[in-house]
Amino acid sequence: MIGNLLTMDPKVADYLTGHHAAAMITLRPDGSPHAVRCGIAVVDGKLWSSGTAARKRTGLVLRDPRCTLFVFGSSPDDSYSYLSLDTRVSILDGPEAADQNVALFTVMQAGLNPPEGSLFWNGKPLPLEQFRQTMIAEERLIYQFEIIGSYGMF
Repeated sequence: MIGNLLTMDPKVADYLTGHHAAAMITLRPDGSPHAVRCGIAVVDGKLWSSGTAARKRTGLVLRDPRCTLFVFGSSPDDSYSYLSLDTRVSILDGPEAADQNVALFTVMQAGLNPPEGSLFWNGKPLPLEQFRQTMIAEERLIYQFEIIGSYGMF
């Protein structure tokens, strides 16, 4: 399957596991781009990001699932590296979305060393159950990216 890290170019997969900052570029109805910064991570071999039902990009993706992800270099040592991904986006917004967000943020925050049993939200650690309840209250969902093509300097 395209987009699963087990079948993708190992160099792309390696870059994605170490880089969590991206720009998500969707298409407005007139074809013009709409770009926002987002966090991404590989969870169980799938590339995910978090959003909400009310976000503009959610509506744009529901209308047209094509999306470009621009993945930034993660440190001064690789500040000029980048990876561009042509993707199709699926939205995961079922009853498991809160737990999927916990899994996503656990991967994204691994290097930040949140206190045990918690994840950071708005700069403060929240116990996992409180974090999960926050995901539910905010109607958080997951954007899942099927990678169609990739290019860049990475």
